[in-house]
Amino acid sequence: MAVLLGNDDGTFQAQRTFSTGVGSYPIWVAVGDFNNDTRPDIAVANFGSNTVGVFLGNGNGTFAAQMTFSTGVGSYPISVAVGDFNQDTRADIAVANYGSNTVGIFLGNGDGRLTAQSIFSTGALSAPHAVAVGDFNNDTRLDITVANNGGNNVGVLLGNGDGTFTAQATFSTGTGSTPTSVAVGDFNQDTRPDIAVANLGSNTVSVLLGNGNGTFLAPRTFSTGANFGTYVVALGDFNNDTRLDITVANNAGNNVGVLLGNGDGTFAAQTTFSTGTGSNPTAVAVGDFNKDARLDITVANYGSNNVGVLLGNGDGTFAALVTFSMGALSGPYAMAIGDFNQDTRCDITVANYGGNNVGVLLGNGDGTFQAQTTFSTGMGSSPISVAVGDFNQDTRPDIAVSNNGGSNVGVLLGNGDGTFQAQRTFSTGADSAPNGVAVGDFNNDTRLDIAVANYNGNNVGVLLGNGDGTFQTQTTFSFGTGSAPVSVAVGDFNHDARLDIAVAIIRDSNIQ
Repeated sequence: MAVLLGNDDGTFQAQRTFSTGVGSYPIWVAVGDFNNDTRPDIAVANFGSNTVGVFLGNGNGTFAAQMTFSTGVGSYPISVAVGDFNQDTRADIAVANYGSNTVGIFLGNGDGRLTAQSIFSTGALSAPHAVAVGDFNNDTRLDITVANNGGNNVGVLLGNGDGTFTAQATFSTGTGSTPTSVAVGDFNQDTRPDIAVANLGSNTVSVLLGNGNGTFLAPRTFSTGANFGTYVVALGDFNNDTRLDITVANNAGNNVGVLLGNGDGTFAAQTTFSTGTGSNPTAVAVGDFNKDARLDITVANYGSNNVGVLLGNGDGTFAALVTFSMGALSGPYAMAIGDFNQDTRCDITVANYGGNNVGVLLGNGDGTFQAQTTFSTGMGSSPISVAVGDFNQDTRPDIAVSNNGGSNVGVLLGNGDGTFQAQRTFSTGADSAPNGVAVGDFNNDTRLDIAVANYNGNNVGVLLGNGDGTFQTQTTFSFGTGSAPVSVAVGDFNHDARLDIAVAIIRDSNIQ
């Protein structure tokens, strides 16, 4: 795992790396405060070691050694997200277990430790690839959405507020769409959360407008370019018109695409910004890296082993890409934004799939970053997704990571100085291959919980947080054989004040 500290002008210091372990293959990172010290921590999905790693931040851009939490043999965690799923004010972790077709939930204990994973099925062969968190039915309880890569759909798991979830409902993204990422936002300004989906197979972005009761209108699709291989979606207002826009990582197109929103659920044609020949971007994240009140974009370039930053001009256009090396064969796969050393500057955490670690780059506040510091997620963990939250209620952001190879979700509790404690892992089930993760409070205990898309487990797993950085055993919600959920997002889709989950499922080309 690598961290680049911001210089406050759009540049970053050289990366610092933190080992996730030989063969861990970190693939996704997220930021949260898992030990309640107000210092951001990092969670990383270790695909290769079947774990989720947690690096507790020291508050200065460095992190304690990784703690790992098993997601189960063969679970292959691929994405993580952070939230308080049982409403105990402690950050929990959700992990997408690609291999076991489940979403795993690790409930935080509030001290950086997590309870054993609870798993929720995303369906046989669903191959969950990514998770996200939101309240889709307006009941104040966090829900989870999952991109089911094998099922060709998005799944939504409505939260009960106690760390458990209702059975997944799916929404098709189209035959052969192969959804890989989901994000939650309000695209038509009706105060109801909507879902955006990156469709790798059909080279499109789908937008599902929410009805406010946990259901959604039929998806509208927007082209991201023939054979561009749209991989990950993120949201922001890039032209300062108060309307939500979309950015995507076009893996095969070697570019970042931006679709400006019209405020009614439709979008202007995509504008692309090059990430370099052979860069193969796999993830994008949004923040203001040079403190000019204009949103910028950071991109994980898997092919060129670097992180790129595009500074925003405030009109929907961006300056030329500046890159920061993550190291040879690091394979940066996913990223998340947080302030890990509490200097009010945006930092970056990266799931280094090839390096089996989570990297933290502390921001200098000028758009540059310090050298990456890495935190191991374990040998063969293959971290594939990260999310940020405060899992131990110490006000320091922590990280949840989906360890695709380790079949677990890892939690790294932040020390508040940019460093993290050793990863603790929580199983997502044998061969579950967790993919996307998202964070929310699913049981209304004010403690952050985790939702994960378990690709091979064909389910979404929910891990309820204990508020001390530990999580309860994963509860799973099945999506059926071969559904292959790949991504999850969280929102209140039916306006019942309870958080719901949306899941992207590959097999059925739908969202549930």
